[in-house]
Amino acid sequence: MEKRTFKDNIFAAIAGMTKAFSSPNRLEIIDLLANGEKTVEQVAVQTAIPVANASHHLQVLKTARLVKSRREGTFIWYSLNGPKAYTAWKALRDLALEQEPAVLVTLREFRRSMDSPGSVSYENLPSNDGVFFLDVRPTDEYAAGHLPEAHGIPVKELPERMDELPRDKTIIAYCRGPFCTYADEAVQLLNTNGFRAMRLEENYLDLTFGNN
Repeated sequence: MEKRTFKDNIFAAIAGMTKAFSSPNRLEIIDLLANGEKTVEQVAVQTAIPVANASHHLQVLKTARLVKSRREGTFIWYSLNGPKAYTAWKALRDLALEQEPAVLVTLREFRRSMDSPGSVSYENLPSNDGVFFLDVRPTDEYAAGHLPEAHGIPVKELPERMDELPRDKTIIAYCRGPFCTYADEAVQLLNTNGFRAMRLEENYLDLTFGNN
């Protein structure tokens, strides 16, 4: 094989894979599936797109080998195809957070509208003895994986379950990542009700295999 042909083939194959990242809907689906497997119907509901569109995007991601599927009865469940798929998305996400002004401005405006007191990095937490980790993702995502020390209460259930939380500790809430709104909703609710609450900068995935 000629050296030029070798390079052309390699970079063409990589470019073909990266095309799967070129859709806003597919990026959101990757972010969603990183937190646990979903059916096409669940993906459609949680990304607010028609089922037919969700199915198309999932097939594109599967063809690019970023997503895998399994059949259970009449349902097909989709999940990310290994930790490196998440690592690739995280690298793109972090690059956008660092260098794309529109992402930073939108994120800051949203956090300001939620009266967010700011976020805290896991490595900057003073001591686990003084904090209470709260995972506010849906129950199935908590079951799929979570920080060992975290307690799971979905944000929708939080108003009725605040008596399960300690008032002598700082509540550190986290969800799917920087673009997930569950933690912002939880922090706003908790602070309004007299708790000390902050959002964790990282999510469960970042602290497990996102830095590999």
